[in-house]
Amino acid sequence: MSNPFSESKNLIVFTGPSGVGKGTVLRAILGHHPELHLSVSATTRSPRPGEVEGKHYYFLTRSQFEAMVAQDELLEWAEFAGNLYGTPRQPLLDRIAQGQRVILEIELEGARQVRQTAPDALQIFIAPPSLEELETRIRKRGQDTDAAIARRLARAKVEIASAHEFDVQIVNDNFERTVKTLEEVLFPNSFGAAGASPSIAKALR
Repeated sequence: MSNPFSESKNLIVFTGPSGVGKGTVLRAILGHHPELHLSVSATTRSPRPGEVEGKHYYFLTRSQFEAMVAQDELLEWAEFAGNLYGTPRQPLLDRIAQGQRVILEIELEGARQVRQTAPDALQIFIAPPSLEELETRIRKRGQDTDAAIARRLARAKVEIASAHEFDVQIVNDNFERTVKTLEEVLFPNSFGAAGASPSIAKALR
């Protein structure tokens, strides 16, 4: 059976350590470019206050999720902090068939799976200026215990070490600059070679 994702150039994979600010950057990009679509993941975790079914996540039981895995209905999936997360295939296929560009905000393991299935997808890694700065950002959120922060930082070390696997690496040391750099990566024809920011060349090395 042919792989409909094998030559798709409309998939964009967006990855980075927890706390690096990738969600905030993505919201800014999507606000500027409504033609981009953010993929909705499936998860077995419980909804948080304000989260809406089908908008933020598809909330599933573990048995429902495992059935989707068994039926090959997920492009990628992984377990994180005791919960399962994955990307349903069919909504992506529908968007791609319509010629839309779709962003997947996923974990490192999922990004590696997508790389196998969709080798032409653009893979972007958002990195912190340093682990110390990442720890500061996580602590400012006030959502984690010291033990949880230690686990996040240990995981971040592994993720940062994998940054070279990605097509583009962008250091989020300044929010406005990061958003501009990402826009230049996603819409190079809008800027042109002469207008490209120095951070692009650095990011692509």
